[in-house]
Amino acid sequence: MQELYSQTGAASHSQEVSKVLRNTYAMLAMTLVVSALSAGAAMAIGIGHGMALIFNIVAIGMLWFVLPRTANSAAGVWVVFGFTALLGAGLGPMLSHYLAMPNGSAIVMQALGATALVFFALSGYVLTTGKDFSFLGGFLFVGLVVVLLAAVGSMIAGFFGVAISGVMLAINAAIVFLMSGFILYDTSRIIHGGERNYLMATVALYLDILNLFTSLLHLIGAFSGDD
Repeated sequence: MQELYSQTGAASHSQEVSKVLRNTYAMLAMTLVVSALSAGAAMAIGIGHGMALIFNIVAIGMLWFVLPRTANSAAGVWVVFGFTALLGAGLGPMLSHYLAMPNGSAIVMQALGATALVFFALSGYVLTTGKDFSFLGGFLFVGLVVVLLAAVGSMIAGFFGVAISGVMLAINAAIVFLMSGFILYDTSRIIHGGERNYLMATVALYLDILNLFTSLLHLIGAFSGDD
């Protein structure tokens, strides 16, 4: 009898994981489309960096204060769409900057292709092997804090006219490695029970992809000699 309960529990767990995965990847695909459309609209309108910053600040506010309160309701779906639309629009000025370069279209497409390759390779690896990458949590958190402090320090130094060569390249390279780790970590959390809310899982993977893309874009732009 105990074995029967164990098998039933395992089957129920597997079904729940499959449901969360299906909903997460379906929602993730839709949010990426929404972001692409909002980024295109932002470029067409020609919004500036100031407006892009406002969009990003509002999106962060939604992430911290609105999404946690709506993640378990139907309203959470619209919050996620609004959140990703704002972040997509916030990419407008940066994408316009790169697309205006002589080789800009190729740079953006290379960054998109590299992002897709890294995401599908790492996420697929976790899904096929079933490995638990929860042990990366502490390391990734510390790495993220260090990168944020380095970025803020670089901005402050730049404000005072102190430019340290190669710092931003190093920061973007570090973000690429961190986001790759977060893809492993966040995918692992879904299949091992650490995340059962598909909206929160979607937002986590979306942010991994967004930060990975922007950092790869900066790196490819720099090494192409056009940044």
